[in-house]
Amino acid sequence: MSSLLREEMDRVLFRPERQKLVEFIEIEELQQGRHFLCVSISKDKEVQISVLQHYGLEDSYEKTEIWALEDLLILDGRDPDIDDPCFLMYFDSVRSVRAVSCAAKYTLARCLLALSRKHHHTALKLENFDWTYIQPTAMYSDRGDCIVLAQICFYAFNLVCLSLCPVPL
Repeated sequence: MSSLLREEMDRVLFRPERQKLVEFIEIEELQQGRHFLCVSISKDKEVQISVLQHYGLEDSYEKTEIWALEDLLILDGRDPDIDDPCFLMYFDSVRSVRAVSCAAKYTLARCLLALSRKHHHTALKLENFDWTYIQPTAMYSDRGDCIVLAQICFYAFNLVCLSLCPVPL
């Protein structure tokens, strides 16, 4: 479903403007309809963050807010110790965003951090995020949340098997 949405948004909104949709997450807004926070890149390598509203009709999207990545001062996850899908984006003003899940929030943070390093040669300032899920390491890498969950389950299964093994006295 998300790949179909990505293709439709890319075809309807981004390709005509000579941009490529890099990442999007669904967000919750007060207005009726579905809303998405999108990250796109132009042919000139300018990264753009935009809020889209989908009206339910096919090909019926509208960009309601647009920012440049270079204008994003801080991406604030609010509290890394709880599962909170809300985060703050600091531009000239502060934009509060509620993602549909924490996984979506971290997906967006990883994407913006990578694009900031690649195109602006500086790391985006992230605050109040759990860095274990942001930075690629041996266990947590940017391979998707399903792979990370599978690895955690595998390690938990190994621990259960080891705990059931008899210890020689």
